[in-house]
Amino acid sequence: MTGRVDDARVVAVQADGVRVAVAAERLAALSRSVLRALKVPRAMLSITFVSARASATLNRRHLGHRGPTDVITFALGADPSGAVIADIYICPDVARAQAVEFGVGVREEIARLVVHGTLHACGFEHPEGEGRLTSPMWRRQEQLLTRFWITPSRRA
Repeated sequence: MTGRVDDARVVAVQADGVRVAVAAERLAALSRSVLRALKVPRAMLSITFVSARASATLNRRHLGHRGPTDVITFALGADPSGAVIADIYICPDVARAQAVEFGVGVREEIARLVVHGTLHACGFEHPEGEGRLTSPMWRRQEQLLTRFWITPSRRA
């Protein structure tokens, strides 16, 4: 587990017994960059990487859907100081499958899910189904991913 304070933006990243293709501190830094870009002054985020089985359990219990999902965010609101508080769960197995499906690297897909979860923590929403990939949230996600993760030297 790793966590660091950055202007009162605390992001802790841990892998719950699963392998993640990206260093925890790099993902925490990405989430903090997104928080800064959104002008969120204070935050406490927990990003946990979970197995497909754990993801499926969370998905069924909290969203009523079957099977594992890529990312689930529980935006817990704000504390008395106004800090954004959230728990984000990401399934690397689903991220790997999506990376293959979309023709991107697994590290990029994991980064995309970190940005996506962080946006949800900050109150962003998107429609389900076809409108998801054209929604304002998706466009903002891709903009932030490009800005903080996909440098010109890493693009294909």
